[in-house]
Amino acid sequence: MATARNAGNQIQVKESVFAWEGKDKTGKTVRGELRAGGEAVVNVTLRRQGILVTKVRKKAYRSGKRVTDKDITLFTRQLATMMKAGVPLLQSFDIVGKGHANPSVSRLVMELRADIETGTSLNQAFRKFPRYFDPLFCNLVGAGEQAGILEDLLTRLAVYKEKTQAIKAKIKSALLYPVSILAVAFLVTAVIMIWVVPAFKEVFTSFGASLPAPTLFVMAMSAFFVQWWYVIFGGLGAGIYFFLRAWQRSPRMQRGMDRLLLRLPVFGAVVRKAAIARWTRTLSTMFAAGVPLVESLDSVGGAAGNAVYLDATRRIQTEVSTGTSLTVAMQNAEVFPNMVTQMVAIGEESGALDAMLGKVADFYEDEVDEAVAALASLMEPAIIVILGVLIGGLVVAMYLPIFKLGSVV
Repeated sequence: MATARNAGNQIQVKESVFAWEGKDKTGKTVRGELRAGGEAVVNVTLRRQGILVTKVRKKAYRSGKRVTDKDITLFTRQLATMMKAGVPLLQSFDIVGKGHANPSVSRLVMELRADIETGTSLNQAFRKFPRYFDPLFCNLVGAGEQAGILEDLLTRLAVYKEKTQAIKAKIKSALLYPVSILAVAFLVTAVIMIWVVPAFKEVFTSFGASLPAPTLFVMAMSAFFVQWWYVIFGGLGAGIYFFLRAWQRSPRMQRGMDRLLLRLPVFGAVVRKAAIARWTRTLSTMFAAGVPLVESLDSVGGAAGNAVYLDATRRIQTEVSTGTSLTVAMQNAEVFPNMVTQMVAIGEESGALDAMLGKVADFYEDEVDEAVAALASLMEPAIIVILGVLIGGLVVAMYLPIFKLGSVV
């Protein structure tokens, strides 16, 4: 955002990307793109650079899907690959931006390119878009620019984001699978209650005989569903919506839910291993990039994806800043297994903390893979049993009167 002052008040001026064409001091035709608050700003900026502007137009982008973490991960990998191959930075942005299928990503990349073309550092350009580039990303890029090893750090950052993305996908699949099955089971049950059971009820009424208790119970539930279906579905939808909104906006609720996730009988172990893997992978990446330990811990807590580990990281950071070793601070936090703290202790003693943290991250990433695979194999028979008891119970309850009538005949 560009800012201007008017009568003591700060006015926000929306910036756009402009494509320009002109001639330099030698008369050679040059072209480029520039992000600015208007055509007049573009003309002034280029005139100061000795360029006679002949054409300026505002670039229009097609609307696209939102930019996801997967898009940023792919962008990081592409940028790292091209810089490793010796492609100039601006040309790398051109290739990535113009070749992306999502117009939103293309717009983001070209805005970054326009900033860099005017002399802004890569780190500062990324910091203008905190929605897509977190402090960890920007800190690593800044460290790479200062040390002159930007290509290596972009490659390391791409590997980190790919591994983190893979863990997130595995955790989501492990949690969404049973939820989706239960949602389908609820919908099937609702359909049976609202449309199938009333048809049986009309048939049973003509029998003129007493019905079994399970059948009466199912018919009563069906009558409730038929009468109050809009309340049931509306209340359930509103409850889920407000629960998710409260979870996103309330730090207190986030902490409570994160603690609950860690204590779940089966899923808790998977969530804990994933949080430790992301925590150690992030700290390893930051420490290997030359970022001081106390500053690295600023980004590590949030990268773990769990409020319990965020609070623990803040306590660790406070203790480390006062001279306590990382091993002792992690032991005091009481959220890391002994194996993790022992590996960290070995890394501190040998001066290879980043390598040891990387090995811990590799170990727990493998553990997450195995846990998710085992969880999927255990969930399938359990879900089959649940669906069989639920749907089968309804079917049996509705056919009991027919069986009774057949035995009488």
